[in-house]
Amino acid sequence: MSIYSMTGFGRGISEGDNFNVTVEIKSVNHRFKDVRFKMSSLFNSIEMDLKKLLFSKMKRGSFEVYINYKKSEKKASFEDIDTTKVNDFVKLIKETIPETHLSLEPTQFLRGEFYKDQDLSSDEELLSLTKDAFEHACKSILSSREVEGKKLHSVLIDHKKKYQEYFATIESLTEEFQESVEQKLRKRLQTYGSEINVEEQRLLQEVVFYLEKLDVHEEINRIESHLKKLEDLLSSQSEVGRQIDFLVQELNRETNTIGSKSSHEEISHNVVQMKVQLEKIREQGLNLE
Repeated sequence: MSIYSMTGFGRGISEGDNFNVTVEIKSVNHRFKDVRFKMSSLFNSIEMDLKKLLFSKMKRGSFEVYINYKKSEKKASFEDIDTTKVNDFVKLIKETIPETHLSLEPTQFLRGEFYKDQDLSSDEELLSLTKDAFEHACKSILSSREVEGKKLHSVLIDHKKKYQEYFATIESLTEEFQESVEQKLRKRLQTYGSEINVEEQRLLQEVVFYLEKLDVHEEINRIESHLKKLEDLLSSQSEVGRQIDFLVQELNRETNTIGSKSSHEEISHNVVQMKVQLEKIREQGLNLE
């Protein structure tokens, strides 16, 4: 199974003895499934069948379906022209613009509005051609969404790697940051030592308490765990969109906590860059099924 984007386009064309049918399907991202048909009322009888077929192939997305049909060129003959409609049209034009010398080509009356009225809602050939064209359009858009999904997958991998690079820098700076905090605390206490009488043991307790408040090892461990889940998810090639969104929220929470605990300039800089990559992952993940 591949990872699919929710953005895509597909077209299906089916030609018969009497009709040519074209079906186009466009899709964008959506939390659930939604479809809007833009077609003649002739196809109302098969709308539910088309909807079931579409939803059986797609997990999520918002779809717009356009269905158009026309008479086959070999059937578009003057035998099907409604002469009464043609005469009324010519008469109306002459009465409206009497000075105009009309030069109408016979083929101009092959347009749909001049054909004899027919009830096509139960025409078996037309409905069969529509279903066939619709199935081809579904296959086409599925292929389109798969191609787009592969591109998004590559982009997500790239942003995850960049996040990990900034994260690795923070990991390497963690011990240095704690040592720096401890040195600063001791230096300040020494500075004010003559004014404040503090026992050594009490001093050590305060230093330990303060360092525990600023310790980020727990956040680092959780980030490593979430990154492992994200890596497994991107390798699973399944329905991943919602799961990516959840993992990004968790990673963002731990990243923010590290940023709030640290006053180290380089750590703060890397936290900002990590958040940038997470936002990009979130944006791209929204487009996946």
